Amino acid sequence: MGNYADEINRRRTFAIISHPDAGKTTLTEKFLLYGGAINLAGSVKGKATARHAVSDWMEIEKERGISVTSSVLQFQYDGFCINILDTPGHQDFSEDTYRTLMAADSAVMVIDASKGVEAQTRKLFKVCVMRKIPIFTFINKMDRDANDTFELLDEIEKELGIATCPINWPIGSGKGFKGVYERETRSVITYSDTEKGTKEGHATRIPIDEEDTLLSYIGAEAKDKLTDEIELLDGASAEYDLDSIRAGELTPVFFGSALTNFGVEIFLQHFLKMTTTPLPRKADTGLIDPVENEFSAFVFKIQANMNKAHRDRIAFMRICSGKYESSMEVKHVQGNKVMRLSQPQQIMADERKILTEAYAGDIIGVFDPGIFSIGDTLCMPKDQFMYEGIPTFAPEHFARVRQLDTMKRKQFVKGITQIAQEGAIQIFQEFNTGMEEIIVGVVGVLQFDVLKYRLENEYNVEIRLENLPYEYIRWIENKEIDLDRLTGTSDMKKIKDLKGDPLLLFVNQWSIGMTVERNEGLSLSEFGRN
Repeated sequence: MGNYADEINRRRTFAIISHPDAGKTTLTEKFLLYGGAINLAGSVKGKATARHAVSDWMEIEKERGISVTSSVLQFQYDGFCINILDTPGHQDFSEDTYRTLMAADSAVMVIDASKGVEAQTRKLFKVCVMRKIPIFTFINKMDRDANDTFELLDEIEKELGIATCPINWPIGSGKGFKGVYERETRSVITYSDTEKGTKEGHATRIPIDEEDTLLSYIGAEAKDKLTDEIELLDGASAEYDLDSIRAGELTPVFFGSALTNFGVEIFLQHFLKMTTTPLPRKADTGLIDPVENEFSAFVFKIQANMNKAHRDRIAFMRICSGKYESSMEVKHVQGNKVMRLSQPQQIMADERKILTEAYAGDIIGVFDPGIFSIGDTLCMPKDQFMYEGIPTFAPEHFARVRQLDTMKRKQFVKGITQIAQEGAIQIFQEFNTGMEEIIVGVVGVLQFDVLKYRLENEYNVEIRLENLPYEYIRWIENKEIDLDRLTGTSDMKKIKDLKGDPLLLFVNQWSIGMTVERNEGLSLSEFGRN
């Protein structure tokens, strides 16, 4: 083992998840502001001339004001080296978020105080529970009128099946928002909306037993209500238990307003105390310890054309153990090839910095000449193990892709293949035909727009999409089945993926069961594997 234990132990790697518009990107920017990574938090919305949020870099994101790809942001704060994986909030991009969660050690869930738990949050939350990822909850937008606080907590517990433990408690909301009560110090941190865009070290703290001072700040009505709520809270809420938090069974809850910069630094300080150093990871040979083992990593995301000038392709890797040093030789396990990683970079949205070293917990972007796939493992040449693969979501929407200019066949095939390798879309071919008939499948329909936009803007290829009626896809697990002899239903279509593996599309769910019944020994699966 090298002398890198200290470097690994100061790393914290987490993903931020939320429903669109809950304020996730604003929260991310405020974190960066505290770490000195940016000097001025950019407003996420606003006119075309306004600064765009640092983590939104793709043109279509700037036009629509939504995040469609995950960004990786690193900053230093209070002796910690923090890697934030910012994820798209829109449900049509949940697959990208899902893969990103595979690379995180914990998740920060941002909830809009006036909306509570929304559909997208539920879906992502299930992924966290499946992986037992610790979840930290930030209830945002307290500067606007909010739902009842007890109801918000109750909803988190019911909807997501996890106990809550408020670390602080809001005093009012909207125009009546006075600040938060901090349970541990039994003091009130007062809110002032004049501190937008500044660091919040100047917030006034008033011990709860300093009656007169407290009354002058928050008034008698808010003081009486707070006293009643604290009593209720102390009797009803789950006890603070760090082991339960780290096991993903209890979520600590914080309240604040990312836009007006209130409660963000308080949250960050508590979060860093509670969250863990990079965790061991499961491989086919057992758990790989971050400190005891030499360099290893896995690819969780591939993104083409991040840099318009270079038309390049970047493979994002989560380092799981040891230390990466420039020009070291590593083994690409799936390709069974020893190689040097080309131009390893740390990427802050579309800004890049070439790295000479990186440690377990860090995320690095590597130039990919087209050899990496999502889920691939890299390790030292003498080692031989593979991290567990990342399941692919079953697409729910399908369309046939028609190319408008047949002279641009080469660019079209290259473009659609590259975008598919990123995992944003899945492409299939008609059974028994070549690439001339391409069917594209997506988890959310907005991905069709992104595909069209990117083919046009990055590859100069125009396409027309013809929607298909299919809603269900199944992978055939037993490859020995003769597809020509398969007896299906009238609404079934045989297709194959890029690896040549056979799949079936169905319009109706009941047809799946009928097809299995009609073909002895047929085994179908909802998940493909990267």
